[in-house]
Amino acid sequence: MNRSLSTLSGRSRKLDGGALFGSMPRRYWLEWLSPDHDNRVEMASRALLVQQDGVNILVMAGTDALLAPPSRTCRCQPAALGLLDGLARLGLGEGQIHAVMMTHLHAVLPHDVEEAVREGNTPRLLFPVARYLTGRRHWLRARHPHPRDRAWFVPQIIRQLEGSGRLKLLDEQNGDFLGEGWRFHVSDGYTPGQLLPEIDMPGGPIVFAGDLVPAMHWLRLELTTAFDRNPECLIDEKERLLDHLVANGGRLFLPRDPGIAMIKVMRDRQARYQPFDHHADLQRLDS
Repeated sequence: MNRSLSTLSGRSRKLDGGALFGSMPRRYWLEWLSPDHDNRVEMASRALLVQQDGVNILVMAGTDALLAPPSRTCRCQPAALGLLDGLARLGLGEGQIHAVMMTHLHAVLPHDVEEAVREGNTPRLLFPVARYLTGRRHWLRARHPHPRDRAWFVPQIIRQLEGSGRLKLLDEQNGDFLGEGWRFHVSDGYTPGQLLPEIDMPGGPIVFAGDLVPAMHWLRLELTTAFDRNPECLIDEKERLLDHLVANGGRLFLPRDPGIAMIKVMRDRQARYQPFDHHADLQRLDS
């Protein structure tokens, strides 16, 4: 199978630094990411475009970038660059995406999109011909969220997905729907039923890390966030996934890291995971 991978950048998201770094004291994480005056840090919203045998598959962590950007109210407003601009640079339009695989359905919406939703003007879903793919167990969570994470699900997005007629719920073993060379790692620590795709490529597989390992700093096993549903479970899942990558020479795709898109991982003499072979971007990494 001919396969190529490219990165696409959506609009960045801002999250509270204290919540993002969980129990880690602020004086430590300040060395990694600089917060604004509201103590928020900026994280990427990076998607992975997989092109294989004429089929275009978009892999996304959450639904942050799934709604169409609202129209500008005046031309003096700067255009916010997003996934569609990245697709255009690759010569693709949104109608040429055949499948959108979402690891989970949480959303941190850009301010203008959030305002439109709040005012009852929810934008349409992007990618009008694509099948929307997500895990069956996680879909049940999204339909009936627990109070702990209800705010992370946008009901208007869930309803549009359900009403699209193009939603396909994946069981944990049916990566074959996406073609040869796809598998899933299941993660429940951040949110129940998160599916992390592993894609076969020359030189080792690539795992899309979702919100299990959102950025390089979370290679530290003990580092979790206040958003994680079950931190102890998440740490165990993280260790299993990273050991799998080390053993198989695999690479980790990071959807949230502000500067790095993909890394390899090794384990040092102190049994700590260390990144190497950094890639800030991918432009048609071919099989």
